[in-house]
Amino acid sequence: MIYDNIKKIAKEKGYTVRQVERALFFSNGYLRKWQDNAPVNKLLRVADFLGVDLVELVGRKPAGK
Repeated sequence: MIYDNIKKIAKEKGYTVRQVERALFFSNGYLRKWQDNAPVNKLLRVADFLGVDLVELVGRKPAGK
């Protein structure tokens, strides 16, 4: 699930989910709503903030790997 992966990566980077939400001006609990899909433009903002690519953020492996 997207939210679980965001939570894991945020923790690895030293952030809580709430800190990510605040930094990106998202409402409290906004990221928790993301289970299997999310707005791409918002995903890109989270990925940029955490310094990871979109594929890593959503927890998918690129084709052929």
